[in-house]
Amino acid sequence: MIASIISLLVAAVALLGGQAAAYNRRFIENSSDTEQVIISGASSFNGLNLVPQMGWNNWNAFQCNVSESLLLDTAEAMVNFGLKDLGYNYIVLDDCWSIGRNESGYLIPNPLKFPNGMKYIADKLHSMGMKFGMYSSAGVFTCGRYPGSLGFEQQDADLWASWDVDYLKYDNCFNQGQSGTPQISFNRYNVMSQAINKTGRPMIYSLCNWGNDDPYDWAYTIANSGRMSGDIYDQFNRPDSRCPCTEAVGCAWPGFHCSVMNILNKMAAIQSRTMSGYFNDMDMLEVGNGGQSDSEYVVHFSMWAMHSSPLLIGTNVLTLSPANLAILSNPAIIALNQDPSASAAIRKWQYFIDPDETGQGEIALWTRRLANGDQVIALLNAANSTMKMNATMNEIFLDPRTAGAYHEPEELRKTWDVYDLWANRLSESEASAIINSTPMIGITNMNSTKTPRATRYNATTTSYADGLKNNDTALLGQKVGSIEPRGTWVAEIPRHSVGMYRLRARPTTRMRKRDELY
Repeated sequence: MIASIISLLVAAVALLGGQAAAYNRRFIENSSDTEQVIISGASSFNGLNLVPQMGWNNWNAFQCNVSESLLLDTAEAMVNFGLKDLGYNYIVLDDCWSIGRNESGYLIPNPLKFPNGMKYIADKLHSMGMKFGMYSSAGVFTCGRYPGSLGFEQQDADLWASWDVDYLKYDNCFNQGQSGTPQISFNRYNVMSQAINKTGRPMIYSLCNWGNDDPYDWAYTIANSGRMSGDIYDQFNRPDSRCPCTEAVGCAWPGFHCSVMNILNKMAAIQSRTMSGYFNDMDMLEVGNGGQSDSEYVVHFSMWAMHSSPLLIGTNVLTLSPANLAILSNPAIIALNQDPSASAAIRKWQYFIDPDETGQGEIALWTRRLANGDQVIALLNAANSTMKMNATMNEIFLDPRTAGAYHEPEELRKTWDVYDLWANRLSESEASAIINSTPMIGITNMNSTKTPRATRYNATTTSYADGLKNNDTALLGQKVGSIEPRGTWVAEIPRHSVGMYRLRARPTTRMRKRDELY
């Protein structure tokens, strides 16, 4: 009987995890402890993207105005600004790059925009330590009405592999009605997933079907990330009729022109669908495009990182302002995004209050447990005035407190040191020095082996996980206080801003148990 069960389990594992190159090991023992079954649960369907992808995509800032020089110049700037060393290593070319198909059915790059071809761009990017991403749509046309890949999946995947492409963003336009149920959408997107696998080329597969048909419930077995909402636009909380849904679950038409707060609040119900190897993509970053204030961009960047969304810069890097470079370069926030827990935040409470000129206003507490046991809390003030906000230990540790334990959770009995993750933000002068390639006198380059101007943290030298083990101050921010057992953290949060805090438990000395005879 046991042998039959083991055979079934092994067969199931082979079916579900056969494509994966990386596994989590789980051990299940029978009641007699004489036999052990090891079930391999794939942490990624293809072994890629165990933490969210980071990089740049041209669409938000340039749309169809793309070229070879734009891609290569942007990559060079990202290297010089230290963005590559922080982890932004994908250069993703979006729509409008082809002019059609040749007689054999292969896509033809626009020779005016890309005179040296795509393999040339890939080689140049790889020589800089960057990676190359392409775009297509799971339809007969792309969203820009160029040839799509529906019906040409293997041919297109083979072509991209021959160009040494590392990443595919796969859209949802002109899908010939092949949507409407999760099964139909799964089948359509799975064709390209299988085609990429057959090429043998490691390639991140990023679904962009706008949350249609609930990809967060099925895409993790065939993709590395999946868009969970309609397209973002550069507004903080302005409602738009083109983005009709305010919840991810049950949204028949996600639309587009979705604000930062609209997308963020859709994550509340689906945060558990974020996992190593598959991340809910909240869409590309708008930081730098001019539609939001500095503090609103801080909220945008912080909460995308907090939820392990892919971080793809969506602005013109060549004209990046010092203030916006400082936001994108905060390693203490990026460390949340790249945390090995590969998890997302939980919204513990939300109150609608003090609406601004858009008629929107709310405050909320989001929390997240990190891989090393640290906690992170976000006190979000999307209301119209400065608010004194607080987070109690009972709220922060709500889940262990209500998990049915027979005793008080250990977390409530600890003292937690609190670190402000934005306290060490680059100053305007420091960021300007980086952009202008001038040395920053007195500024330490943290762990980088490069010149001081290059970056304040080099994740290619020391990973974020290892940096945290080393208590690197670049990743911890600045200690601003502590929370005693059963205590409360209180902070004043300005209008349209967020307080981001990493909580680290103080070591406790355990008393030896007394002998029962005493």
